[in-house]
Amino acid sequence: MRLEHSHRTERFGAVRIHELQRVIELDSGDATGARGSGIVSHDAIRAIEREMVIVIPCMNETRRVIEGVLSGIPHDCLIVLVSNSDRHPVDRFEIEAQTVEQFCQSAERPAITIHQRDPGLAAALKAAGMPELVGDDGMVRAGKGEAMLIGMAVAAMTGRAYIGYVDADNYVPGAVHEYVKVYAAGLHLAANPYAMVRISWHSKPKLRDGRLFFSRRGRSSEITNQFLNRLVAEYSGFGTEVIATGNAGEHALSLDLGLRMRLAGGFAVEPFEYVDLFEQFGGVLPASYPEVMTSSVPVLQIETRNPHFHDNKGEDHVQGMRMQALNVLYHSPVSLPAVREAILDFMVAQGALAPGEEPPRERIYPPVGSLDFDLFFDTLTAEANSFRQVGTGPAVERPSPRGRTPEIASPA
Repeated sequence: MRLEHSHRTERFGAVRIHELQRVIELDSGDATGARGSGIVSHDAIRAIEREMVIVIPCMNETRRVIEGVLSGIPHDCLIVLVSNSDRHPVDRFEIEAQTVEQFCQSAERPAITIHQRDPGLAAALKAAGMPELVGDDGMVRAGKGEAMLIGMAVAAMTGRAYIGYVDADNYVPGAVHEYVKVYAAGLHLAANPYAMVRISWHSKPKLRDGRLFFSRRGRSSEITNQFLNRLVAEYSGFGTEVIATGNAGEHALSLDLGLRMRLAGGFAVEPFEYVDLFEQFGGVLPASYPEVMTSSVPVLQIETRNPHFHDNKGEDHVQGMRMQALNVLYHSPVSLPAVREAILDFMVAQGALAPGEEPPRERIYPPVGSLDFDLFFDTLTAEANSFRQVGTGPAVERPSPRGRTPEIASPA
C-alpha cells in the first residue's frame, strides 16, 4: 500500500495529530522505500494484521450485511462481534452468532461473539472492578461506547497488540478490507507503541433526485471537527483544520494505548477519544502515564478510496451523535471558556438547549487496563452464556500479561 506523505502535524502536548493523508495505491506491488516514503509492504501489513483484533459493534443488522463485513476482514485478524441486538421475539443475536460460526467454519479461522446485555458479562465486569458499566437493571448499559469497551476487554485477553473497530452496517466488503489494510499500514508507519489510526471516508454516497451524490462530509462530523479544531486553536493561537476524524467509527490503536484510555458511553465514544488524549497527554493536566508522555502519541488520519455505504438512521440519530460529541467537549477540563461559550451558543441555536441551560454530562468509564483480568476471565467463562469462541482453536484461554499490566490504573 502507498500512502500520501504527511507533511504537517499539529501538536497538543505529547499528542501529534497528523494532517489527513490519502491512500495513493491500494496495492503498491513490489515498490520499496524508507518508512517516511509512505510505502508499506505486504509483509509489514500482514505482520500487523496477525497481531490485530477487529471488534464489530452490532445492533440488529441483517445477516447478509454481517456476512459481507466478515468477508472483508483480512484472514489473520481475530474477529470479535459484540452485539446489542434484540433477543425477543426473534433472537437476533442467535442469528448473528450462527452467521459468524458458519463463516469461521468455511474460512477456517477463529472468532468470538458476545451479547452486550448478557447478565454474566455484567457480573464479570462488576467482579473485575468496573461496576460503572452496569445499569440499575443489572446489565451492561446499552450504547456503542459500552460495546467498544467490552470489545477492548476481550481483545486484551487474546495476547494481541492492536485493536481496530469496524461498524456492522457497512454494505461494501471491499471498504471494510481497505479500512483494515489502512489500519495496519498506518500503525506500521507510526512505529510507536502508543499510536492511533483514524479513517476519513473518501465519500458517503446519498441518493438525490434519482442519482448518487458522493458527499465528502458527514452531517455530524463537520460540527464535531469544527469544535475540536477550535479547542486546539485556542491553545496554539493559530486557526487549524487538522482534525478531520472527530466521529471516526472506523479506527484502530495499539492496546498499549487503548488500555490506558478512558472511553465514553454511547455515541460520545469516538470524539471523546480525542478529548481524553488531550486531557491525559496534552500537558495541560497532570500526567498519569509518564512513559506515554516520553514516547508521544501519534494520531494518523487517513482518507480511504472506497465510498462508505451504510444504513441511513435518520436525522434524530445524527443530531444525537452531534450533541453527545459537544457534551463531552464542553465538560472537559481542557476546554477553555471561549470554546464552551461557542458550544453553548451553537446548542441553543440548534434548539438542543434553552438559554441558561448547560449540556448534560456523558458517562465516562475508567481505562480497560484497570480491570482485574483474571477475575474477568473466570466470571465471564463461567457465567456469560453468550460468550462463544468459534472456528479453529480458542482465541482466549487465560489472561495474557498484556491484560495484567500492573502500571495501568485509572488516571488521577
